[in-house]
Amino acid sequence: MNILQINSSARSNGSESTRLADAIVARLQAAHGGGQLVRRDLARDPHPPIDEATLGALFTPAAQRSAEQAARVALDDALIAQVQAADVIVIGAPMYNFGITVQLKSWFDAIARAGVTFQYTATGPVGLVTGKKVYVAVARGGFHQGGNDTQVQHMKTFLGFIGLTDVTFVYAEGLGMGPEAVARAQAQADADVNAVVA
Repeated sequence: MNILQINSSARSNGSESTRLADAIVARLQAAHGGGQLVRRDLARDPHPPIDEATLGALFTPAAQRSAEQAARVALDDALIAQVQAADVIVIGAPMYNFGITVQLKSWFDAIARAGVTFQYTATGPVGLVTGKKVYVAVARGGFHQGGNDTQVQHMKTFLGFIGLTDVTFVYAEGLGMGPEAVARAQAQADADVNAVVA
């Protein structure tokens, strides 16, 4: 089993979403005899966001790109290759201001490539990254499940757009409500990992 872990917290240390993603990976490795793990920490190794130069590089035919443009596209290519090689993808995703982090947004932008990870057809877009399992470890200061959960909806929409439809979310909520709430959230999240990760 090839596992790709994406940690998208702005914190390199002390992140609950990363702790929970680590727990999911450990459970997967225990269940499947180890497996190969590629871990990318987007705080320690941030991916550059889309800017005008990036768009210019992406929309220039490969044979006509400058060395700088080719190098920029190669950064995205490397992330796409990691996704394509993975059997299971584990994403640590804290909620920042009701949405995903800028780190995760930059990763999403990098792996969305027309003709590679999705394609437009006469009947609408079709995702090309299929046959993979995704686990998302979601950490929040408050409680958002069952309400206006724009973070999870964004992730479901994007992942489905590129073909990743087998997605399981594990939640740690109420983390901003004091030590007792944190302990309860962690215990529930750990129990959920043991229940849903196979």
